[in-house]
Amino acid sequence: MGGHEHAHGPPYKIPPYSQFTTKDIPQLQELEKALAAKGLKDPWIRNEAWRYHPGFGTRLTRARKFFFRGFSVGLGLTVVTVAFDKLLGGGGHEHGHEGEEH
Repeated sequence: MGGHEHAHGPPYKIPPYSQFTTKDIPQLQELEKALAAKGLKDPWIRNEAWRYHPGFGTRLTRARKFFFRGFSVGLGLTVVTVAFDKLLGGGGHEHGHEGEEH
């Protein structure tokens, strides 16, 4: 009655924190070295490891996905809309300039 049907268990599995390390990520290793040179340590740096995973992509790839997601669909729909408008003869708009000769 009312409410939503939920599957048993969570819809995703959270990976264990221990699977993320900085040992294979040169950028994070450099950051650790720079912090160590200043006498600092970031115990949470492993939380950034997912950003450098090959499946997540580079910064450029992520930016492209962010800005151009849906671009091809939008462009296609624009072309279809303009073609449909031209076929129906709705391309020219009169602005009521009475008395003017063309």
